[in-house]
Amino acid sequence: MATVRSAHTVWNGDLFNGQGEVTLDSSGLGTYDVTWKARAEEANGKTSPEELIAAAHSACFSMAFSNGLAEAGKTAERIETSANVTFVPGTGITESLLKVTAVVPGLTAEEFEDIAEAAKSGCPVSQALAGIKISLEATLES
Repeated sequence: MATVRSAHTVWNGDLFNGQGEVTLDSSGLGTYDVTWKARAEEANGKTSPEELIAAAHSACFSMAFSNGLAEAGKTAERIETSANVTFVPGTGITESLLKVTAVVPGLTAEEFEDIAEAAKSGCPVSQALAGIKISLEATLES
């Protein structure tokens, strides 16, 4: 069964001087300020589409990785994933760099790499970002 999640944005003004608010409707978790300056320069307490994509990508990868571990009969004690999404004004989103560190008892380094790579390509957000470079740095901790 399909699941739909919703958010909306209200924008006032032109691109470079205007501002907006993004509201996470499905979760009701809040409303966040967005501006071009926060997107293309410094965040200064505001979010951007790229930050929201980074949040989605890190969460999606972690879920896919956890599922891959379960399919291999393993359970992580901890999975920590960050995503750095690069935006180049005039070009667009060019890359998402996933960095994962995990503690998984009984997992070999080779198994870890294989499951992480499968999660990177199998995660639905990675698939949605198929037109950009997706890199992975994976570290198995003991």
